[in-house]
Amino acid sequence: MVPTLSSEVSNEAVQYVQRIYAEVQKRDPHEPEFHQAVQEFLESITPVLTRHPQYMKHGILERLVEPERSISFRVPWVDDAGNTQVNRGFRIQFNSAIGPYKGGLRFHPSVYLGIIKFLGFEQIFKNSLTGLPMGGGKGGSDFDPKDKSDQEVMRFTQSFMTELYRHIGQDTDVPAGDIGVGAREIGYMFGQYKRIHGGHAAGVLTGKGLLYGGSLARKEATGYGCVYFVQEMLSARGASFKDRKVVISGSGNVSIYAIEKAQQLGAHVIACSDSNGYIHDPQGINLATVKRLKETERLRISEYVKEHPHAEYVEGCSGIWSLPCDIALPCATQNELDLESARTLILNGVQAIGEGANMPTTLQAVELFLENQVLFAPAKAANAGGVAVSGLEMSQNSMRLSWTFEEVDEKLQGIMKNIYSRTVQAAEDYGVAGNLVAGANIAGFLKVADTMLAQGIV
Repeated sequence: MVPTLSSEVSNEAVQYVQRIYAEVQKRDPHEPEFHQAVQEFLESITPVLTRHPQYMKHGILERLVEPERSISFRVPWVDDAGNTQVNRGFRIQFNSAIGPYKGGLRFHPSVYLGIIKFLGFEQIFKNSLTGLPMGGGKGGSDFDPKDKSDQEVMRFTQSFMTELYRHIGQDTDVPAGDIGVGAREIGYMFGQYKRIHGGHAAGVLTGKGLLYGGSLARKEATGYGCVYFVQEMLSARGASFKDRKVVISGSGNVSIYAIEKAQQLGAHVIACSDSNGYIHDPQGINLATVKRLKETERLRISEYVKEHPHAEYVEGCSGIWSLPCDIALPCATQNELDLESARTLILNGVQAIGEGANMPTTLQAVELFLENQVLFAPAKAANAGGVAVSGLEMSQNSMRLSWTFEEVDEKLQGIMKNIYSRTVQAAEDYGVAGNLVAGANIAGFLKVADTMLAQGIV
């Protein structure tokens, strides 16, 4: 691994990050997603280490790449047939320098320790960028809520929380939702926490229902935030979403509300997907249909064409990137947009990429987009809207009040604009102007690193 982002680097800094990365690979040899997240981060901050060698002297990176606490546990539960099932549960409390651990819970068959570590590591800097006092953490399980009954999901989540409750609290660690964890799952977990812990304790989870301490605009926040960030990026070049052809992968929470906000801004959204395939609707995605299929009926996206026969359903979700578009928003999962897909998008004239999911673009694809001057909004910045509004939910819980949708949305827009400004400024300050990947890493790192210096070796 050799940093290539800026000529403003010392040999000492290069050797330092190479050593750190080699140690990560040696310690955690079977965690490629974590390696990828660490590599991107280290390549970005080498100019910072050159200018501020005190971070090397005080072992900031050695401490950053190692979680403060890693928790794994078994989750036994009983299915509807009366059979005992066992899944694995995880919570990584990565860094608490600037506040309590904050990050979602992911329920998906692909979850293992390496996935949770990559997500938790990214969360440190994403949370830092919001300007809110939140540290980085992440958790989840290899449980698959898909095709499970409500009773099965309830039994699993109650068992999951029976262990997790020992490690969380409104001033310690505040989980939220992620892939596979929506309002249903959060509700069951909150009920179990309250049952065990005693008292209401609204601040212990975010993404709650509005009836018991949730925040308006929370479910919209990640999708809206991604679009707000990309809007700022486009505006800097005198462009906008209006009349642009947009492809958005996924059809979960992030994707649905990215579609909604992009359409509100005048975009022509022509495609979305799920894990089985994608739909292409040249007339524009009918959002009401997608919402009903995915949020209410929990059906596959292929059902869309039964109601909109002019649209096309294609098996295999990766093909969505073959559709010509002006703006692409990968909002499904990690590494869904690879080098081959990036080449296709560039050949088809894509102008901007906005990462709505966590690390949805491979390192090689990111490099290609940057080389071809495609506007690129990295997940650390563009995906931060969800956790930003989770932070606002925590504030409302602490104050025992609720803000209106318009108040929360206005604060979200302000946070995303501020993240964009800080990202652009950091890139300029460290010799990589226009590279928002590096800018987001640098801006997020500086706040955490300076706080760690101030707090000593802990």
